Amino acid sequence: MGEYQYYEFLAVDRPLTEQELEQVRALSTRAEITRTSFTNEYHWGDFRGDTTKMVERLYDAHLYYANWGSRRLVLRLPARLLPAKAASPYCVEGTLSAWTRSGHTLLDFSREADDGGEWDFDTSFTLAEFVGLRAELAAGDLRALYLAWLAGLTVWELMEDDEDAYAGELEPPVPAGLAALTAPQQALADFLHVDRDLLAVAARSSAPAAPAALDKSALAAWIAALPAAEKDALLLGAALGTAPPPGPRLLARYRASASGIHPGGERRTAARLLDEAYLHRTERRKREKQAAAEAERARTLRAARAREEYLDRLVRDTEQAWRDVDRLIGQRKASAYDEAVTLLRDLREAHARAGTGAGFDRRVGELREAHRGKPALMRRFDDAGFPTP
Repeated sequence: MGEYQYYEFLAVDRPLTEQELEQVRALSTRAEITRTSFTNEYHWGDFRGDTTKMVERLYDAHLYYANWGSRRLVLRLPARLLPAKAASPYCVEGTLSAWTRSGHTLLDFSREADDGGEWDFDTSFTLAEFVGLRAELAAGDLRALYLAWLAGLTVWELMEDDEDAYAGELEPPVPAGLAALTAPQQALADFLHVDRDLLAVAARSSAPAAPAALDKSALAAWIAALPAAEKDALLLGAALGTAPPPGPRLLARYRASASGIHPGGERRTAARLLDEAYLHRTERRKREKQAAAEAERARTLRAARAREEYLDRLVRDTEQAWRDVDRLIGQRKASAYDEAVTLLRDLREAHARAGTGAGFDRRVGELREAHRGKPALMRRFDDAGFPTP
């Protein structure tokens, strides 16, 4: 298989108009296009359209990946729900960028091919795995942004040697729930190759995620405790349409307060996170090695017990086993000869356990005499070290 590229776009908030459909149809004659989606695969050549402009103007989500490792996810959502400045602390070159266009915030998650890496012919993605991130971000859940920052830190570690830069780089605010990612967030972590050990140590400073089901009584009490002037301003802005709808942001603030997030908490340096990730990785691999060794010992013990039980049964009914040997040899097939020799090896061990090794030698000798005209069988007997009369 040669080159492979995948392009997908989704319109979530509104379908495309007929005029907009004509615009995107002019970009590709082979794409699957509807009023809400655009999908195309390339095994040679490239897409002629400007993917960034397509998301800025028409679509709410865009996914791209190639089998040489390049990956890109672009999400668009109303700026009133997530201003670009809210995402800026998490932006890192090559992994996440954010900008505003025509009243929308655009988030560009990306990961370029690793130098010297092998092409990936098996991995595949669809936007269905990631589109849920839009609703989470709109509700104030910024875990996707922090994951992108971690992905950038992973890339930075692979490319840079400047320890002073690591020591001076502080992490952005840590959102709650990093230890229990949602399905779209886990898909993004996999998509961006977020280091599992780096994520584990980052989650140590992350408060537990708020429950999915809201406690309406607790929410009502929290709203009642807000300053009256603030509530009046929120309602006036909503009525006039001069401010973002207060619902998502209020829920985000409530969930943050309920989970115990303290924005002014300690911010770790990149160097500290990377050092802790190294220690976590070392300990994890040690535990995994120990677990694998214990599992292998248990497997070996089970196999030994099963072997003992099998040989005990064979000792109790050797005559049936000898009849099976005769039946297999009588088939005059290479595979049957192999089975016969395997069974004879087991019989040799069973006779030894029973103290009748001489009886085994005698009966194998009789088999040699009876089947000396079968050179393929005799070669197998010789290879197995069976006695010659």
